[in-house]
Amino acid sequence: MSSASAVDAVKKRLGAQRAGHGGTLDPIATGVLPICLGEATKLAQYLLADDKGYEADLLLGVETDTLDRTGTVTATHPVSVTREAVLAALAARTGAQDQIPPMYSAIKQGGVRLYHRARAGEEIEREPRRIRIDSLELLAFEPPHLRIAIACSKGTYVRSLIADLGRDLRCGAHMTELRRTRSGVFTLAMAHDLDRLDNPRLVAMTEVTRLPRVSATAEQVTRIRNGVQLPQELFGSPTAERFQLLDEAGGLVAVAHVERGKLVYDRVFKP
Repeated sequence: MSSASAVDAVKKRLGAQRAGHGGTLDPIATGVLPICLGEATKLAQYLLADDKGYEADLLLGVETDTLDRTGTVTATHPVSVTREAVLAALAARTGAQDQIPPMYSAIKQGGVRLYHRARAGEEIEREPRRIRIDSLELLAFEPPHLRIAIACSKGTYVRSLIADLGRDLRCGAHMTELRRTRSGVFTLAMAHDLDRLDNPRLVAMTEVTRLPRVSATAEQVTRIRNGVQLPQELFGSPTAERFQLLDEAGGLVAVAHVERGKLVYDRVFKP
């Protein structure tokens, strides 16, 4: 199931007029998919920037063109690795680093998605992207099969990470399974199965972003919703790049930033 199909299923089941997701999952992946309903769809762009957590299975000794089990085998190698070597490779791959996106990805280059070029047999140079790997943990060591846990920044391709680990271990590797265990504040413990949505645990909009909170009076809320750019000093001169504006009841009014001493509203939410 694609991420878009999951959104459609939730939208239909809950009777929502609008719905969207906060970060696409690979087609073979399972796990956490944040879905925004109604006014919360305006927050989807902020959820995309959240850190992520994954558990992944990988097979050493076999490389594929897609870097996962859906692809065509491009090379095989003998596997002779120790637990110590794997732990050392994982440790070396943590921290900030540049990662080259896979050819089989939805990134656009020259106005065309890379996976279209890959299916046409093209291999083009891709610009590396800066990512951050906060932790890599070895969960299971059963060569040629491994399972690892990853905590990482947005934009990290786990398939590419596993291919890099395979090269580090001099035997190649590809991803066989992927499960997202966390996306921002959302965890597996909070998640619903798609067939069990009769009584969903909805999360308030103010709880899903880590943006600082700034309070507004009832009069200010009216002016904000009318698009009036209020002076920064009325709100204690917030210094954060972006922040949430809340009404007196704690409801989300807007996401805003400051330009030239006045508030600029990135998103305004209906009562």
